[in-house]
Amino acid sequence: MIVKPPHNPQSTAFLGRRVFAQIDRPLGSKHPTWESIYPLNYGYIPGVISPDGEELDAYILGVSVPVESFTGHCIAVIRRLDDSDDKLILAPEGMNFSDEEIRSLTHFQERFFASIIIREGNET
Repeated sequence: MIVKPPHNPQSTAFLGRRVFAQIDRPLGSKHPTWESIYPLNYGYIPGVISPDGEELDAYILGVSVPVESFTGHCIAVIRRLDDSDDKLILAPEGMNFSDEEIRSLTHFQERFFASIIIREGNET
């Protein structure tokens, strides 16, 4: 029997909404444990806890400078199928990215996980 890890039902509630993220790994910073460098801004949604016990993570797309915080629209959620750690995809107002672009931009970290991309309207 295969047991899937629990997911945060709150993560898809952010789809299409304006969301504030605190950035703890700005573009160009080094991962605290691994040798990778962040090619984008990466942070979390303060006060929203994921099943992994940490705050809900967010990738920030479309911002080409390091930032300390970001407010933008949630255009998608990466749902990891072999891990309980969903990731919000945030972008500036009016900016969108295809699933292929999201995969390419987050590949540096997401390549280690099986996942699907959830969009507004396909939250199942």
